[in-house]
Formats: sequence, C-alpha cells, structure tokens
Amino acid sequence: MKKDIFPLFYLYGEAHRLVEDDFVHLEALDDRSRPSDWHITPHAHADLCHIFMLWEGGGSMTADGEEVRFKAPCFLLIPIATLHGFDWDDGTTGSVITMSGRYIDSLLRTDPLADTLFARSRAIALDPRYDAKVRALFLELRDELGWSVMGHRAAVDATIIALLVIAARSNVIDTREGPRPGRAALIVARFRERIEARFRLREPVSVHARALGISETALREACMRVAGHSPARLLDQRALLEARRALLYTNLSVAEVGFAVGFVDPAYFSRFFRRHVGRPPIQYRVDGGDRPTMR
Repeated sequence: MKKDIFPLFYLYGEAHRLVEDDFVHLEALDDRSRPSDWHITPHAHADLCHIFMLWEGGGSMTADGEEVRFKAPCFLLIPIATLHGFDWDDGTTGSVITMSGRYIDSLLRTDPLADTLFARSRAIALDPRYDAKVRALFLELRDELGWSVMGHRAAVDATIIALLVIAARSNVIDTREGPRPGRAALIVARFRERIEARFRLREPVSVHARALGISETALREACMRVAGHSPARLLDQRALLEARRALLYTNLSVAEVGFAVGFVDPAYFSRFFRRHVGRPPIQYRVDGGDRPTMR
C-alpha cells in the first residue's frame, strides 16, 4: 500500500490517529503558534478541516503551493487533507476550530454551503456588520464544548452552522449560475470522498459511478454543475495535487512520486504531469513550483 508522502498530524505537532466522526476542537491560535515562533511548518490532516478566526494581526498561509496573504479580522478555511502552513505576524490573535470532515458533511448534508466554502483554502475578510455576533458565537462555542449538559451538542452544531453562514455571506461568491442543486452537490461530495480514498488507484470514472449507484452521465452532469470540471478532471487534479506536494516537500525521485500517485510507468507519469502543468516534474521541482499570490 502506498504511504502518505507529506507530514500528517492529528492536531499540529501531535501524531496522526483516527478521528471520531463528531470531533470538534476549539483552541486559541497562539497556543501552538507562539511556541513555534509564529511559524507553522506545512503539514496536513487526513480527516480534519479548520475554521480560523483572526481578530488581530495577520500573516501568510501556504496552502497546496499557493501563498495567501491576509489581515485580521478574517476567516481562514482549510479543507481536509490540504497541505498548509503559516507565517503569522507576531502577536496575532484568534481562534481555531478543528472538525472532522464527516462531521461537516453530516451537519450540512442537505446544503451545498460546506462544499462551496471548503472547495479550496481561502481567506475571507469578516463583514464588519457581523463582528459582535461572531465574537459572541465563539464565546458560546467555548462554553458549550466545555461541558456535557443536555442539548450541548445541538448548541455546538447550531453555532458552527451560524459561523459558516456568516463566512459565506462575508465571502464574495460568484452566483451567476444560481444556487447549486442539493442532489448534485451531494453526488459530488460523495465522489470527492471516493477520490480522496482511492485516487492512487487510477480507477476509471465508470468504476466510481457504479460504486455511487449512478450513471456516468449523471456523475458528469453533477461534477460539471457543482465543480465546473468533468469527473476525470477531478481525479487528475487530485493526483496532480499530490504529485506537486511530493515534488516540493519531499526528496522522492520523479519515478517514486509517480508511483505514489498511481503511475507504474515513470515516463507516462512525466508526460501526464507535463501535459497538465506545462513543465516536466523535475523542472517543476527546480523552479520551486508555482506560487501565485492571492489577496
């Protein structure tokens, strides 16, 4: 079985282990950042996603090869399995919510909100109208996670949904295509789960469609409508993402990187990589990848 090729943690600095389906954790940002001299080395969490809320300061985030600059007050959203690291400005303050991906999926199963917000890492400037409300929600979440009285889980769920709604409303989201239908979003969410678990196997789209109990046509229509790409393209994107990570953050040879993402033939992997990225793998590594700045 192929192994992960970048650092995997439970919480940052803690050994990777299985995550409970309903896992939710809240801590102050500087609990881990201050002892690390405000630098968090690129790492990933196999089953966890993050919501950061920054109140003071700022910094930069590297997420899967892209550098994102940000300034408080803002949200930072990190999807599951995203290779991410931070360089915080000294004295930056805020809070970090860490959640199981399955928890988020179940929380918003009938709404495409999570699929929209966690489609990629992003920084979202907080709409000033919501400042006081967000502060109150984080205090409420801290209190609810600190005890086990009747209804505390429902209160936690409601608080996190409210924070995600505020993040979505603060974000500038292109809505020209109208709202995404719930069924299509659910299909794509299930497909993404399979991709994450099986992308190294390089299975054809027909295998995934059959496992999901739908036709290839239905899968393609859902992916195009929700993600803007075909199922095959989403599979290739995930393999390319993992290959980029390995080329930038490990000392694996090109052949080993190709094997790690499901390519037995190194020459075929190199052609695949060059076709999609525009450079051969070795040149991509020498160039240090492609890190456009997003503001």
